[in-house]
Amino acid sequence: MLIRVRSKDGNFRFELQPTDDISKLASKILETASNPDPATLTISDRPRGNETLVSTLKGSTLQALGLAHGTLVFASYKSREDTAGPATQAVESSEKAQAVNSAIKRPWETVQEDPVDTYWRSQEGKIPRGRDSRFCKHGANAMCDYCMPLEPYDVAYHAEHNIKHLSYHAYLRKLTPKTSATASSTALLPPLSQLSYKVKVPCPSGGHPPWPAGICTACQPSAITLQSQPFRMVDHLEIASADIINRFLHAWRMTGQQRFGWLIGHYEPYDKVPMGVKAVVEAIYEPPQEGDLDGLTLGLPWEDEPRIKALAKAAATPLQIVGCVFTDLEPLPEDRTKTRYKRHAKSFFLSSLEAIFAAHIQTANPTPSRSSPTGLFASRMVTAVLTGTVDGDVNISAYQVSEQACAMVEADMIEASVDPGIVRVKEEDRSQESARYVPDVFFRYKNEYGLDVQKSAKPCFPVEYLLVNVSSGSPQNPSPLFRSTTFHIENRPGLENQTVEGVLRELSRLRAPEIPESGQGGDQQLRAVLAKWLSDWHLVAFLGTTQLISPEDMQVLIRTATAPNLEDPTVLDALIRTDGWQTLMTFTRETAPPPRPTSSAPSGGAHTSTNEDIPPDIFDQIARQEAGEGSGNIRICQFCTFENTHGGSDCSMCGLPLS
Repeated sequence: MLIRVRSKDGNFRFELQPTDDISKLASKILETASNPDPATLTISDRPRGNETLVSTLKGSTLQALGLAHGTLVFASYKSREDTAGPATQAVESSEKAQAVNSAIKRPWETVQEDPVDTYWRSQEGKIPRGRDSRFCKHGANAMCDYCMPLEPYDVAYHAEHNIKHLSYHAYLRKLTPKTSATASSTALLPPLSQLSYKVKVPCPSGGHPPWPAGICTACQPSAITLQSQPFRMVDHLEIASADIINRFLHAWRMTGQQRFGWLIGHYEPYDKVPMGVKAVVEAIYEPPQEGDLDGLTLGLPWEDEPRIKALAKAAATPLQIVGCVFTDLEPLPEDRTKTRYKRHAKSFFLSSLEAIFAAHIQTANPTPSRSSPTGLFASRMVTAVLTGTVDGDVNISAYQVSEQACAMVEADMIEASVDPGIVRVKEEDRSQESARYVPDVFFRYKNEYGLDVQKSAKPCFPVEYLLVNVSSGSPQNPSPLFRSTTFHIENRPGLENQTVEGVLRELSRLRAPEIPESGQGGDQQLRAVLAKWLSDWHLVAFLGTTQLISPEDMQVLIRTATAPNLEDPTVLDALIRTDGWQTLMTFTRETAPPPRPTSSAPSGGAHTSTNEDIPPDIFDQIARQEAGEGSGNIRICQFCTFENTHGGSDCSMCGLPLS
């Protein structure tokens, strides 16, 4: 077969066999090159990007790499230094090649992908279709063009079901050559490469000083045409329980100030989209922040990030940060129970400042991928906004920004505008301190005559060209990983305060020190109530800051809190055996209230009884009435179910308002 090669030394054609090793093609390329360094030889299927070192492909045949008759290969390499002699050059290149072969491994082979990616790679992924009674004339066990399964990237199916973007794995199936069905997946050139709009430093041609002193067509980025991204990394954002959002919204309802939180969850297959992926949110962690009526101030990176990530990863179902959420709510002046509807098609969905922030978050959290030469591609971080609806209610909208947006932010090309729906393109800067090259940027739109026209994006363009929509919702039958949302939320000073004393009081009320391991008896109902109370993300995260429980014991605690069956009598056994739990129980006993009186009847009466004759709930009722100064009016807190007898408006246990 004929392989075409284009390099900086010209265009060449080589006659090779499909079963030839890639090294044979490499040797022919090097023969046509002028003073090349073999260790730097790369090949690609495009003029720029997706370059792969030939040394990492050793042992692969041309056919296995997807090279067919007439394929055009783009080769690049660096020249040796002219000052070195031929003998020295040969020795250095040989040593360098050996070092590269021994030190460099294929990154995409060793990467550890998310379980949802492993699942979809093992599935056929085709869209099943039933037998069509109008056109199918065959038997029940046969198949024809009208009922055979569709590819996951089928255009007609997506248009019929109003699916705007391909899922990540459907997009991969579309890009993967047909030979992948018979060839090893690790033998193929990875089809994905991350976008980069930065100037290549140093220049591959080596013919001029590096940017900003010089620039040429070999090192400068090409012109950019903004377009809708054909795929999305996450197809759906699922909130495991409505209580998660309600607790997050409580701070805004009490103060009117906006809030921000990190979404803690995991990824699962999503059956509403071919080969889809959904992010399931199990909790929200609120970092230190300063809220305002129309915005908030946030510090990045946040100090507690490594601890929170390690804690989430140790859960029974490993968790991670899957995105972020913030509020943008404004009550109506005429009706404070309703919110203003300000994010819609005639205004904006995600402001330019928020889109740039989302790009920073996505760039900092790439997705491990076996389909990228670097082992990383794009990001699954979702940006969610809680905002008002047309009916005055509160709704959650979810977005990602495109790979073009991330590349433009990384190249320092764009900035936010005063108009939230507009993105500004920065001016080029050739100063040595902050050199910035800005290529031509265009976007296409339909004018008033319905014609598709192209327009320069300088100095600004609409923010929607950078957005990727993600659907959102909650399951009809919630089954959250954390069964409780009653504990105080972190970093809400003055509104909700997390204290060790409050934890010890609640442990005492739940009679935690009296609960032994399952094999030693004990009240099973008490055990289940305690297990449910411990199954609270904010409680577990707070206990990790008290220094009472070691990091090893914290892993046992988070696994207990996220156990699939809290009714299991043995669910608490591993936790009870830890030193951290025993320390916590020691402090609980020391802070326990004094014992109740041993008798309640006057002496000399007709009947005398001890406290053993009186049901314990009578003592509880007396204590509640005394605490409520004799009112006897019991109010149940809807968040923590604590029985309040005082006349105040807030719960004495969790501090939240009583309904």
